[in-house]
Amino acid sequence: MSHPFSFLSAGQRARLFWICLALTLAAMAVLQRVDAPLRTAAAPQGIVSFELAGDLPTAQAILASWDARTRIFAGFSLGFDYLFMPLYAASIALALAWAAAQWRGGWIARLGLGLAWGQVVAALCDAVENLALWRLLGGGGEPWPALAQSMALIKFGLIGLGLLYALAGVGRWLLRRGRA
Repeated sequence: MSHPFSFLSAGQRARLFWICLALTLAAMAVLQRVDAPLRTAAAPQGIVSFELAGDLPTAQAILASWDARTRIFAGFSLGFDYLFMPLYAASIALALAWAAAQWRGGWIARLGLGLAWGQVVAALCDAVENLALWRLLGGGGEPWPALAQSMALIKFGLIGLGLLYALAGVGRWLLRRGRA
């Protein structure tokens, strides 16, 4: 099984990983700053609360807690997230490709390669989620809250599994390195 970056050499993948990771962290810092005004009693986790609202009354309560200025922050966050999507997906997929190599074949390695492709799916789910949130921000109703929530749950699940696997790969690497 291949992964999304199989066409690159190991050295090229390593360089690309560090570039993508640096850009991902920079984008995360921007998103954290933009998210601060979005944190209200109705949206304690800011934009994430909006992503996971799941139903129209909850989404409308979140929107009602944001004034016009705050809604601009929400719109910027959703737009900027389209830049963030390929960065985090590439960073995690590259980490997963490296982690899969630590297992030297077998089903555990194939799992990591599958999760690397899963990061592409996560980014696509994020794009659909943001489209649904844009519709809500613009005054839309059903089915947007449920669609946004389902896409967010898939996205967070794939990202979480990917990060856990990558950490397991680091652990495997450290164990093998310690024995050498």
